[in-house]
Amino acid sequence: MGQQKGGSRSLIEGVEPTTAKKEFIQENFKWHRGEYGEAEMQDCTWITDLLVRLQFTVLTLLGTLADLLRSRGWIHTGAQQELKSQRSFTSLDNHFEAMFVNNIYRIATDVVNRPLAGVPAVNMKLKDRVSNDYGWTYEYTGEETEVINLGSYNYLGFSHETGPCADAAAAAIDKHGTHVGSTRHEIGNHSEQRDLEECIARYLGVEAAITFPMGFGTNSMNIGALVDKNSLILSDALNHASLCLGSRMSGAKIKVFKHNDAKHCERLLRQSLCAPNPNTGKPYNKVLIIMEGIYSMEGSIVNLPEFIRIKKKYGAYLFLDEAHSVGALGPTGKGVVEYWGCDPRDIDIMMGTLTKSFAGAGGYIGGSMRTIRHIRATCTGAAYGTVMSPPVIAQVRSAMRIMSGEDGTRIGITKAEQLLRNTRYFRARLKQMGFIIYGHDDSPVVPLMMFYITKVVCFGRETLKRGIGIVSVAYPATPLTKSRARFCISADHTKEQLDHALQVCSEVGDFANTKFGTVDPNPQPVFY
Repeated sequence: MGQQKGGSRSLIEGVEPTTAKKEFIQENFKWHRGEYGEAEMQDCTWITDLLVRLQFTVLTLLGTLADLLRSRGWIHTGAQQELKSQRSFTSLDNHFEAMFVNNIYRIATDVVNRPLAGVPAVNMKLKDRVSNDYGWTYEYTGEETEVINLGSYNYLGFSHETGPCADAAAAAIDKHGTHVGSTRHEIGNHSEQRDLEECIARYLGVEAAITFPMGFGTNSMNIGALVDKNSLILSDALNHASLCLGSRMSGAKIKVFKHNDAKHCERLLRQSLCAPNPNTGKPYNKVLIIMEGIYSMEGSIVNLPEFIRIKKKYGAYLFLDEAHSVGALGPTGKGVVEYWGCDPRDIDIMMGTLTKSFAGAGGYIGGSMRTIRHIRATCTGAAYGTVMSPPVIAQVRSAMRIMSGEDGTRIGITKAEQLLRNTRYFRARLKQMGFIIYGHDDSPVVPLMMFYITKVVCFGRETLKRGIGIVSVAYPATPLTKSRARFCISADHTKEQLDHALQVCSEVGDFANTKFGTVDPNPQPVFY
């Protein structure tokens, strides 16, 4: 890697004696149970925080001025021509959001929402495009660029054009077509989807499961079937937008506890049980605790045993969203429940998506037979959601059979171990370079904090030029002062690919001055 910032020696990549390397690997690349520390959430210095806020203040003032000049016709853009043809329309603008999109987000669109020219595997092709009006419009050049993909949720490496999963999807098209075209409550209850639900239930270790064609809808359309206006929802402060929407639509009273803070959750629960529901004046009929397995923007892993303890102590119910943790955690990829060695029966609602680790689409809910029957009969997602596409079902079922060992191989176990190895290696190397990394060491979601939105955009552009595809994240997906780059590690990433990505990150980090962490002058070797 060359010399690190601060004059530290170069990082050692497996060049120590074989015995020492084996001992290191045995200790650091195995799944641990019952060992849990606080997620790394190192903040920037007060001066950096002040400068980040000052930067946003300046950007907001300049953006507001630009919008004013456009409204007077003194600045002409592609968007202005569109507005002229729609003057009779009622304005839907939220002024701050419109200003942000038109003047800040627009300039950064060259590094976000990149169109693909193939599947998002560990190597992927991007369609090249150019803009001659600062991001208002784009034109395709007809060329493509191949990059190492460190931005997709391809945790287990099942997103490939060839292989057993792709073959199963192709065979399903030949046999069943691509779509049923009906809801399950009408004429569309497909045997393939029923078989998938049985496969998911076996994989999770629960009595039954139900699937839906959209992961976001699995949360937003189903929480209302579990609670009502007489109920209380305790929601993690960083829960996904789908969970927040579903909670609001349910009509239940919502209280937010600090991120991954079981003690604060318990305190809110105790206070709530001692007071009536302000919506009805009556005691709560049900308390539902909602949290995620891995938080997609923080890279933190839920402290599941503590929340199970609270649930049992007070007779509450537990809703666990495993969108990012199922497949990505545990010795066989069964998620955060297996990671902690907990009993799946202690979680009342086990929700997850099929879009990430299993490279398909849709979502599921697993739990007791009684709970799943209730959801199947009453929730709007089951009543109005269409049947999943047969090739998608085949893709997911093939991937899940591989992970559970039902295919008769150890490929699933190998993938889970390789993902853990890649994750810990990549995180450790980034920290030694001097970057601030959020989350737990076993989380394949790796946020690299940059705080300044301008630095995040610069980092995304420069890494893309060097053949690395990452995700640049800023407001509104994060707080205004918490902009970051996010890496998603895959089991299929090779050491050579990770080393190249690390080399690029170090170079760009020095160029953009984004190494806000501390650098150890005598770093310990990081083996692979």
